[in-house]
Amino acid sequence: MCLAYPMRVTEIDGLAARCEAKGIERVVSLVLLQEQAVQVGDFVIVHLGTAIGTVPPEEAQHAWALLDELLALESAAQPKPARLGQR
Repeated sequence: MCLAYPMRVTEIDGLAARCEAKGIERVVSLVLLQEQAVQVGDFVIVHLGTAIGTVPPEEAQHAWALLDELLALESAAQPKPARLGQR
């Protein structure tokens, strides 16, 4: 499954942007957003290392809240490994 996620632009160098989300930094291509005036501080939606759109900060926060819920549900559904000496 492919997933796009919001990241905040922290630095721009031509058609590349350093972006951050949840403490993770990535260099992201801005080639698909050449017609938009992406600025430091903007939130972009990143898919496969490429920014495919911009979103307002509120929408980025809402997207991360939903992703956090999904990750929590997935984590809760995973079987816990047995500890040594337990069956």
